[in-house]
Amino acid sequence: MTQYRLHYFPESGNSYKLALMLTLCGQSFDPVWTDFGGGVTRTPQWRATVNVMGEIPVLEDNGEKLTQTAPILLKLAQRYGRFGETSEAERFEILRWLFWDNHKLTGYVASYRYSRAFTSSPDPTVLAHFKRRIDDFLGILDNHLRDRPFAIGDRPSIADISMMAYLSFPGHEAGLDLPASHPAIAAWLGRMAALPGWKAPYDLLPGKRLHCYVPA
Repeated sequence: MTQYRLHYFPESGNSYKLALMLTLCGQSFDPVWTDFGGGVTRTPQWRATVNVMGEIPVLEDNGEKLTQTAPILLKLAQRYGRFGETSEAERFEILRWLFWDNHKLTGYVASYRYSRAFTSSPDPTVLAHFKRRIDDFLGILDNHLRDRPFAIGDRPSIADISMMAYLSFPGHEAGLDLPASHPAIAAWLGRMAALPGWKAPYDLLPGKRLHCYVPA
């Protein structure tokens, strides 16, 4: 029996991707809360013993430490036969949206949300730059989802699990009102939340939270 341990902190959307994928596949994991806000992932000891890349999440798979969410999602999809591809064309589409998400959507939403909600004095010029990029990316995704229920067509895949993660946290953290601004994305998030076993980020990722500087 596979035994999983997930190193995470609750605000991490990338941690949520793995926690949700495991949960939707009927798997449990031991949560290992990590003091990201206290800087533990930047210490030489943590990088030497947990992740040389200095990043969260880390998924331990029977003791083997796996890093980078996209390849881990691909590995889990293959292992459990869920949320993966059924053809070469679908595999290409999954990879296309995974790479786009990591480089564009997740990268910018994560940085914007962290600066806006979890730092005491964010630079307004930096926030404005991030927000312009996010608005562009959300527009791309909203247009894509207007004529299909999920990223690659009629069924959810790991591309959906990846892209939905940072958009599933409370709206006040990133200042997003998706039902008003991007209704196709909001409807898609509703379809994902209706999947059997789905749980919200903070329900799957317990532990001490970072101080949030924006009101709910």
